Amino acid sequence: MIRMQSKAELAALLDKVADRMKNLKNEGYEEKYPIGLIDINLWEWPQGVGIYGLYKYYLDTGRQDILDFLHRWYSERIRQGLPEKNVNTMSPMLTLIGLYQMNNDKVYLELCDEWSTWIMKEMIRTGDGALQHMITGDPNDGQILIDTLFMTCLFLAKVGEVLGRPEYVEEAKKQFLVHIKYLYDKSCGLFYHGWDFNEMHNYGAVHWARGNSWYTCGLVDFLDMVEVEPGLRQYLLDTFNAQVAALEKYQNSSGLWHTVIDDTTSYLETSATAAFGYGILKGIRRGYLDAKYMEMGLKAIEGVLSQISADGIVQGVSYGTPVGKDAQFYKDIPVCPMTYGQALTLLLLTEAIKIAKE
Repeated sequence: MIRMQSKAELAALLDKVADRMKNLKNEGYEEKYPIGLIDINLWEWPQGVGIYGLYKYYLDTGRQDILDFLHRWYSERIRQGLPEKNVNTMSPMLTLIGLYQMNNDKVYLELCDEWSTWIMKEMIRTGDGALQHMITGDPNDGQILIDTLFMTCLFLAKVGEVLGRPEYVEEAKKQFLVHIKYLYDKSCGLFYHGWDFNEMHNYGAVHWARGNSWYTCGLVDFLDMVEVEPGLRQYLLDTFNAQVAALEKYQNSSGLWHTVIDDTTSYLETSATAAFGYGILKGIRRGYLDAKYMEMGLKAIEGVLSQISADGIVQGVSYGTPVGKDAQFYKDIPVCPMTYGQALTLLLLTEAIKIAKE
């Protein structure tokens, strides 16, 4: 039987996970990429997801120290100089436009304007006008990944709404459609990680968990950000419902999902589970999903809580993962503490606390 924690218990865990993320540093792990993915005080996609988790946590709790941390984080990154623009470095902009809504800071506005204009006018497109998954040091010619919806398209949608640029919102909608077109596996309801327009294939045709989870958690927030016309909204939600139905078949008894969803020989992975749980619980709360999926969400909470260490570190999180040509590639990705593991856990727990008892 699943024991649901009280609001007080969840609040204490939220504080612990959030506070630990604010101080997350690389403790000797040899990074593989030009910009570090672990240390919170860097500007890349893991930190962008991490900062977004803190921002959402602030919106729910009003903790002034969290808001102060966010403003300080951006001030320090801006002072140091921002990296090149690409799909992944766009991730921290999502929280920045949210902060701009609060304080009308001119510097924030100028950056949001500059970076969103660049998406619209200069970011590389590939087949069907899809945003090419260009990253630091690699244009990834012809490649699209499901990750792009969360890393770039959420910001593009929100900035379009905030700044009154409907063409930005329409572009974000189109990107959801084109990514579904090439990455959704209609034979089972899950997503492939990537598509190659040069060789016209889905790489290893792997149903990678965290890639799938970017849709699960990203869509429910996308629908909060912008108005979506009924036909398109239903299409996106039908895809969401089909994905959740597929996920139900593969949830481990622990509540976690395997890093390759349909491969039980792959390790159990916490960040994807947290994102799945968040999307499922929020989807039920918003009326997007049938309440019959509540047990899935509760099991996800149980599984993620089992991975939080005494000092607030979320364990069992896979390191940054490019698209792979077979399932073994994903099984070989190492596991270590990551900001997005902390952040996606925050998102899950902020939903959990809404349904918990006193």
